[in-house]
Amino acid sequence: MQIEFSAKKRDGQGTGASRRLRRTGRVPGIIYGGTGAAQSIDIDHNELFQLMRKEAFYSSVLTANIDGVKEICLFRDVQRHPYRIQILHIDFQRIDATHKIHQKVPLHFINADIAPGVKLNGGMISHVTNEIDVKCLPADLPEFIEVDLKDLASGQSIHISQLVLPAGVEVAHHGDADPVVATIMLKGGSSTTEEVEVAPVVAAAPAAPVRKAERVDKR
Repeated sequence: MQIEFSAKKRDGQGTGASRRLRRTGRVPGIIYGGTGAAQSIDIDHNELFQLMRKEAFYSSVLTANIDGVKEICLFRDVQRHPYRIQILHIDFQRIDATHKIHQKVPLHFINADIAPGVKLNGGMISHVTNEIDVKCLPADLPEFIEVDLKDLASGQSIHISQLVLPAGVEVAHHGDADPVVATIMLKGGSSTTEEVEVAPVVAAAPAAPVRKAERVDKR
């Protein structure tokens, strides 16, 4: 997905300058990395707000049109107002089309309703991971990766190594572990069938007979 936004170079620095920008409906930001120096920028708040409502914005290669000069970049960080619907600051990182990048990509889970563990056993899908870190060239960066659950039975899980990745894309994670992406939870919260041991019932000993009190004659 091609996402482009317009920005202007920003000269004013400091808290006061940023506040004045926000009052005019602009969002202060910065673009850094690559061979160029870090550049302060500002963006129309409404345009940026609408772009950030799209999931693809966070995992796509973006084009920043800064005063007529286009640079490709990735979204890196955002600061929002604690209770107002307002973007306070945003960061972008320049990238090179010829070098591989690391980026988090969302997972889209499909066919959960026809998975045997759900359809036949009444289990529930547990999404252990909702995004993964991938490594690829900018042109190969996918908007999302599908996780097909159609063959998942009760007590089974799908691991990262089982994901079908687009050409040119590899998973970037540390260590030799193979994290779980999704699993089917059975009723009661267990992901596996468990046998419950029932303690034998011990019959209670018969109660001792109650002796009637003897009548005592008082003379």
